[in-house]
Amino acid sequence: MIKRKKREKERAQTGRLIKCFVVTSLFLMTIMGLTGCAKREKVITIGMFAESNWGVPSGTVYEIMDDAIARFEKENPGVKVVYTSGIMKEDYSEWLAEQLLKGTEPDVFVILSEDFNNLASLGAMYDLQDFIDKDTDFNPNLYYSAAFQYGQWKNQQFGLPYESVPTLMFVNKTLLQEEQIALPETDWTWDDFYRICAAVTKDTDRNGTIDQFGCYNYTWKNAAYSNGCVLFDETGKECYVNNKQMEEAVQFVENLQSLTAGYTVSSKDFDLGKVAFQPMPFSEYRTYAPYPWRIKKYMNFEWGCIPLPAGPSGNNVSELSTQLYGISARTKEPTLSWKFLKTLTYETEIQKEIIDYSQGASPLKKVMNADETIRKLNEDVPGNNNMNIQMLNDVLNNSSIAPKFRKYDGAMEVIDEGIANALQSDNNIRTSLITLQRKVNAYLNN
Repeated sequence: MIKRKKREKERAQTGRLIKCFVVTSLFLMTIMGLTGCAKREKVITIGMFAESNWGVPSGTVYEIMDDAIARFEKENPGVKVVYTSGIMKEDYSEWLAEQLLKGTEPDVFVILSEDFNNLASLGAMYDLQDFIDKDTDFNPNLYYSAAFQYGQWKNQQFGLPYESVPTLMFVNKTLLQEEQIALPETDWTWDDFYRICAAVTKDTDRNGTIDQFGCYNYTWKNAAYSNGCVLFDETGKECYVNNKQMEEAVQFVENLQSLTAGYTVSSKDFDLGKVAFQPMPFSEYRTYAPYPWRIKKYMNFEWGCIPLPAGPSGNNVSELSTQLYGISARTKEPTLSWKFLKTLTYETEIQKEIIDYSQGASPLKKVMNADETIRKLNEDVPGNNNMNIQMLNDVLNNSSIAPKFRKYDGAMEVIDEGIANALQSDNNIRTSLITLQRKVNAYLNN
């Protein structure tokens, strides 16, 4: 009897120990499971700024990014994407530089055009070529070629295009109608441009001062792009500013300027409807064509847009600006970063939102040529100013991009200053270009 009670007591103690072990084990397994889940959740960080890249008013900054994140997180459970907010564009370059110095830069970040060459030369960005080559769901040919090439440095791909803005020629249709001049065709030339500018430049109130003008802010760069100028070799070590195409471009700008008899045409003149033509980014058209910004900016005349005129040695070509996103060279999640980069810049449904929430054009051909895009581009535009989508498509297809090398921006400042001096002096243009080329080459090879 005593032995039986002893065995029962031992079994009870054993049972309590087993229960305690089970409970403890379950508790530890739960803790380990939760810890494991926490470890499995991965975070991708995004660097961006809180305003339009194009310097125009925008009330919708984060919508596209929020939708891209929601789509990505749904397709990639256990991954969280966070982005910086509140950074202004003017502060973004300094902010990113500080993060790079501290080693805390985002996994994926906006690459400003003025920063691209330095970031690439310093090795701050991840080379995307291996992903591009191996990803069977990615086809670079779906982008406009100039937009895709915008992210290249020495034949390496460091960025993907998120949004593009070509330069177009804005036309004051009201002024041309009053002067009984037909709107130029999309394949117009420098001769057409000059002829119209000469015809509309006049003293309309006959007080002895010219008060109506042909063009505003048409620069030597506009002329150079449309005349087939090649200013540098591929390495950025040699400048070719002294060539026939460039001489023609500078001479043409000088001829246009001479029409105003020394008066410097201003942006105010254009805003008041006194100027026939002005090269502008496409983002300006998208911002100021609809109500209410139209009322605030250009309310007293109808306008449209066409390609820039072609020079004798070139075509109806202009410069393309593109906003890029890239990946940090030090990211710990390169594959996930690549997947998110694709979601933001390559997914059709996300890229369609460029038309809804931003002011530029999608770099994807199928987005820009979709019926839905054409309808949206035209629905808010008053009168008969419908966007010629074929013209826009041709401009995007044929745009030129600035060369990519480290000293490019500095070299262009030297050229800008030199051509401004040439246009203001009495020196022969060819002589000025010879001198300028030597100066630029000295800068490039110093």
